[in-house]
Amino acid sequence: MSKTILITGGGSGFGKAAAIGMAKNGHNIIATCQVSPMVTAMREEVAALDLGKRIRVERLDLTDPYDIKQAQGWDFDVLWNNAGQGEPGPVWEIPVDIVRRNFETNVFLPLTLTQGVIQRWIREGKHHGKKVVFTSSMGGLFTPANWGTYVSTKHALESIAEALQQELAAYGIKIQTINPGAYYTGYNETMADNPFRWMDDGKNFTKRADLRKGFDDFFATPEGKMDPTEMIDRMIEIVPSDTGKFRNVCPKVIEDMLKDHQLKAWEAQI
Repeated sequence: MSKTILITGGGSGFGKAAAIGMAKNGHNIIATCQVSPMVTAMREEVAALDLGKRIRVERLDLTDPYDIKQAQGWDFDVLWNNAGQGEPGPVWEIPVDIVRRNFETNVFLPLTLTQGVIQRWIREGKHHGKKVVFTSSMGGLFTPANWGTYVSTKHALESIAEALQQELAAYGIKIQTINPGAYYTGYNETMADNPFRWMDDGKNFTKRADLRKGFDDFFATPEGKMDPTEMIDRMIEIVPSDTGKFRNVCPKVIEDMLKDHQLKAWEAQI
């Protein structure tokens, strides 16, 4: 059955690829982008693929309350909160205003959008069969050093999603999370550049070269640069589906690693 799906962060990475894939499968997509030049580029790509009847491209800057209000008035069956931004770096040194801004982008603003959408669905009696999906992360379920700020926003999304699932069950609204591993979309790699705009070897205890080497060494491993095709294929199936798991970790090797990590947490020593 064809669904209409609103995607935030629909102009790049997973969101863009999944938007195109779901449209090819017969779904109607509202792919939103943060800035207007991305809207134009995405519209041109959609036209070139002859998907103009299936994919509508709009601007949705979550920091703009008028954009959020407009989006809350559109008609769709699935809200996919996919847009995000990340701030790595040592938690004990990162400026707290940067931490606050990361929570604003990844938690507070998607929650603002989601509350308005859900309340409208219920107010208008259009809630049965609706769904909200959150792009979380493998980092929503464990915390590697120097990624604490970013993954703490994903931990917060996990809790919000779990609460929503319980609160909205009586209304027939489904909730899901998608938890990708470190797939090579360019998102993680550019996110890893962010600490270097504030880190100062003259002030910070953590040295720039050491942090850079840690990031580069991880991205050089097979686990740090996985082909995103597998995750995109899963997203194309998961997002429109009426059934499935609440939490969707991909690939399986990462799911197994996270389960093992969570078991070991019970025995961890200080």
